[in-house]
Amino acid sequence: MKVIDIASARSGDKNNVCNIGVMARQPEHYALLKEKLTADKVKAHFGDLIKGEVVRYEWDAIESLNFVCHGALDGGASRSLRMDTLGKNFSSHLLRMEL
Repeated sequence: MKVIDIASARSGDKNNVCNIGVMARQPEHYALLKEKLTADKVKAHFGDLIKGEVVRYEWDAIESLNFVCHGALDGGASRSLRMDTLGKNFSSHLLRMEL
């Protein structure tokens, strides 16, 4: 099962930090996401794209997780030479992750 099978996601930039919100489709999916989608697994999934720490925040009231990925945008939008300087594709990449 992939994350996309049970969740949707959005991402964007905050300077050199990428923020990825993951929203469960059903309450039972949120419990699975909380168990399986850890900060360490997210960091490993992105490999060398994320140079710093990944911090996971849980928002139980709306059955969502927020991943704050430090050092993920190669300096940020105005300094990076990457194709995705704003981190908009990070959510798509996370949705393809196997749980």
